[in-house]
Amino acid sequence: MKKPVLSLDEIEAKKPRRADLPPNEGYVLVVDGHFKSEFKTVEAAEEAGGKLKTKFPKLQIQIYDAATKTRSPLHWPPG
Repeated sequence: MKKPVLSLDEIEAKKPRRADLPPNEGYVLVVDGHFKSEFKTVEAAEEAGGKLKTKFPKLQIQIYDAATKTRSPLHWPPG
């Protein structure tokens, strides 16, 4: 069976972003010092971090704000 040939545009679209470089926009979960999932809003990042913290309470989770280039600890449960 022949594999389909990809065009140059498709190859560029599949190129992964380096995990050791911070993004330029949005919010990112930092789990035990490593950049993980990207989010458009801080609320979405907090919700995802809260789900992780509920399952794995010993994880150190921070939220990285690309606009201000700062990390803030996740306070879970909120309140």
